[in-house]
Amino acid sequence: MNKKQANDFLVIQDAHQLDAFYTKNKHAEWIGFDTEFVGEKRFNTRLCLIQVSTVHGNYLIDPFQLQHLDPFLELIVNPEILKITHAGENDYRLLYSDYEVIPQNIFDTQVAAGFVGYKYPVSFKKLVETELNIPVNKAYTVTNWESRPFSDKQLQYAIDDVIPLFSLKSKLEERLLSRDRKPWMELELSRWEQPDFYAKDPHKEALTSNLMTSLNTRERVFLIRLMDWRRKLAEEKNYSREMVLSSKLLAPIVKSIKSGKAALLDNRRIPPRIIEDHGSTFEALYRGPITPAESALLDQITENQPENKEEDLRIELLYLLLHKKCMDEDISINLVFQRSMLKRLRIDPSLVVDELRSDWRAAFVGEQLLDWMMNYRSLEFDFNGHGVDIRLNMSTLT
Repeated sequence: MNKKQANDFLVIQDAHQLDAFYTKNKHAEWIGFDTEFVGEKRFNTRLCLIQVSTVHGNYLIDPFQLQHLDPFLELIVNPEILKITHAGENDYRLLYSDYEVIPQNIFDTQVAAGFVGYKYPVSFKKLVETELNIPVNKAYTVTNWESRPFSDKQLQYAIDDVIPLFSLKSKLEERLLSRDRKPWMELELSRWEQPDFYAKDPHKEALTSNLMTSLNTRERVFLIRLMDWRRKLAEEKNYSREMVLSSKLLAPIVKSIKSGKAALLDNRRIPPRIIEDHGSTFEALYRGPITPAESALLDQITENQPENKEEDLRIELLYLLLHKKCMDEDISINLVFQRSMLKRLRIDPSLVVDELRSDWRAAFVGEQLLDWMMNYRSLEFDFNGHGVDIRLNMSTLT
């Protein structure tokens, strides 16, 4: 990358430039920012470029050339400065992972758009072209951001991702205010300002695996251990998990391990090299005694519920009713209630309903629909000439 000021942005490559950037912007009312990063074929995502737009100018910060990013990070944690992003969750997760930074005072245009009629998530390109009538070039979305020097086209692409953010924020904020939905958006984004939001459960992948419910206890513990081994080795080598052990090999390994290393070698779906390198490790993982901590993890596994077509129909009807309400009110269903929550609703409706009641969703969903969700097993509906009658069978309420 050449040291220069190109068009309408400044490339920051040394500590003096970064300090000057901070001095100029430390009292700014807002900054818009984005990051470019590479996560493929590695365990730790690598931050490659930071794009910043403020009232004082536009900047590209090259982290490869800097010993630290403290001045920029100071702006992120400053509650007096509004941070504007689009789909900023991934950016904040990366900053937390690398620097343990928790953002304060944020506005995300993707989330805001979901509250005013856009599908969530909506692309930056669609939002900018629709709201601002500015064409967006996304040709460099998967360019190699690790390479140096950057081309002029890469740099222009990068800065174009932040220049529209303030105008976009202003238009969306106006619509949020006109519909009294800005407090809802702020509540939704306040989760991003809490450390718990960025906490990672190292066993989540295993516990939520579709494979888990088809296994016996010993196999379940082995799958937890196998995924833990894969994660730790990937972190140690800074490889992706898939580079350490492909996910498609998990099932054949788990199903064959009880018969030992010979059975693993005899399984034509498993490359012999994997077993030659790690077969003894797999056997040890399988045969080790189950610990109290592992027993506690097994208690978190959600068993598959017996098929019940009537209950499934009731739940689907509730989802469709909520979806219709979202359409009528111009709010994205994915902000309110994701389809992945339907399984949880069927297993334990109280947990889902309590979650919906805990924030802005309670006011939007309404007490009647929440009551129907809580007691969906007692829900009855009849078709008539005018529509559908829905009611709770009071005699079956628990």
